[in-house]
Amino acid sequence: MSETRNTKVLIIGSGPAGYTAAVYASRAMLEPILVQGMEPGGQLTTTTEVENWPGETEIQGPDLMVKMEAHASAVGTEVIGDLITDLDLSERPFTATGDSGTIYKADAVILATGARAKWLGLDSEEKFKGFGVSACATCDGFFYRGQEIVVIGGGNTAVEEALFLTNFASKVTLVHRRDELRAEKILINRLMKNEKIVTLWDHTLEEVVGDENPLGVTGVRVKHVKTGEMTEIPAKGVFIAIGHAPANELVKDVLETHMGGYVVTKPDSTATSIPGVFAAGDLTDHKYRQAVTSAGMGCMAALEAEHFLAEQE
Repeated sequence: MSETRNTKVLIIGSGPAGYTAAVYASRAMLEPILVQGMEPGGQLTTTTEVENWPGETEIQGPDLMVKMEAHASAVGTEVIGDLITDLDLSERPFTATGDSGTIYKADAVILATGARAKWLGLDSEEKFKGFGVSACATCDGFFYRGQEIVVIGGGNTAVEEALFLTNFASKVTLVHRRDELRAEKILINRLMKNEKIVTLWDHTLEEVVGDENPLGVTGVRVKHVKTGEMTEIPAKGVFIAIGHAPANELVKDVLETHMGGYVVTKPDSTATSIPGVFAAGDLTDHKYRQAVTSAGMGCMAALEAEHFLAEQE
């Protein structure tokens, strides 16, 4: 027999947005339930040093998320290790079904399922993730001061990351599978004028190469798409910049989305197209994608959920 849990506020997701929403909802005496999802702690659990979280000169990503979870629990959030597999938003109370079989009934829902960087799917890419392979220049670029870096991609994300990385790197090689970029013209102009950036056209990443002990990247092997010729490029860091995909599986056919699946919220708000459903963090944010902005939106979502519930009463 499946268990049914009732709550005023159900928070789905456990990154900075989810845990911050939990803290604020708990302080408002809403006794929220937070369901962590498949990856408790979100993207920060795959990051090593975090040096841009206010109040922490340096902290490991997983340690920061442990602290945030502990904070949410300490103020009264019930944190549950479950995965929501189905979400019915057709009527209130909303109904979520967990992978455990538990049914969650909620008067308001805060979606904080985040986004995932798109990866190429190479074995060597997976091997060196966190040890020279990254998908976030603003998170990890700082660690490559004076080093040579490779960026993979050809859209806005790739060009922006390449430009940002020139603040640290001695050289940035942008590897693109086509012979022209798909980025905005103003970004392309800035890229072409930057003496630190070299663009390698018509090439794909075939393999990330590196040392075993300690684990670390030393370069990449790239292939010319027309001739098949292989080239090895020395590099200490490899940034995969082929975009992000919002984790919208639960709501992509129900809530209004844009920009490739990011949930639309009302201006200066976390309210979605369904009253009582709020979205925060990288699920809605295709622009900043930072832990601190996600946390801010989590705060907004909890405050708005509190106001929504008060109006219903």
